[in-house]
Amino acid sequence: MNAKYVSLALGVAVFSHPVFAQDWTETAIAPVTNPIYFEPALIQNEVRPLFAYHRLDSGLLGVGGDAQVYAAQLRWAINDRLALIATKDGYMRINLDNGTHLDGFNDLAAGLKYAVIKDDANQFVLTPGFTVTLPTGNEEVFQGTGKGRADLFITATKGWDNFHLTGNIGGTVPFDTDANTSNARFNVMADYFVSRWFIPFVTFNSFLTVGNGNVIGLKSEGFDVINFGSSAASGRYQGAVGVGFRSRLTASLDFGAAYENGVIDGNDIFKDRVTVDFIWHF
Repeated sequence: MNAKYVSLALGVAVFSHPVFAQDWTETAIAPVTNPIYFEPALIQNEVRPLFAYHRLDSGLLGVGGDAQVYAAQLRWAINDRLALIATKDGYMRINLDNGTHLDGFNDLAAGLKYAVIKDDANQFVLTPGFTVTLPTGNEEVFQGTGKGRADLFITATKGWDNFHLTGNIGGTVPFDTDANTSNARFNVMADYFVSRWFIPFVTFNSFLTVGNGNVIGLKSEGFDVINFGSSAASGRYQGAVGVGFRSRLTASLDFGAAYENGVIDGNDIFKDRVTVDFIWHF
């Protein structure tokens, strides 16, 4: 084959790789950890079924155990900047080491997000948004309490070709401050696009209780899925470090897996957690 055509063929093969795609967001990923509150900055259409297995630290309730969450999320891009998001639903099972078994439905949460800055030339997106949690779940699994909560957040993603940083800050304000606590949080993820099959990441998710409820005298809170309404948790800081990866199984289907470990000493709900999900982009 003529050397000119060989060179041309190699050039087409290299630059058709997703790393060199014109749209830099093709190499960026959504967080796997803390899926309820670590909202992606990108505006996309997706359905995301997920499963989480969470082990409870025995220091909080005086007994160890585990919880499983089965859920699905929906994100619908109304246009290239505005999206409707449904971030919380599903079913939860709690199994304590003393033989207690609890199960029931989670509360429902939905809202909107809007990309106020979408700078593709500099690989940067800044997206604030909000969700409202409705107390529709079962009290047996610490849902359905109070009058609901509003959650405000802002997420930013910055890319450097294969490498991306995503950060999120936000806060939760209950409509009934006796039934639920007020909380602030900070989440960060670093990921690197090695190939479509392997996109590793590290995360840190943190949670600060800033206002007590009046339900139960716990000195810590539920981190994300649960809001106990603790009456002695104000000022308590919780954190978890996570590692994992995503794979682009097809052009429209992602798989993600993560392991998180609680890193703040003390009587905390977070011992460790495994989360897996699929994302169908449509």
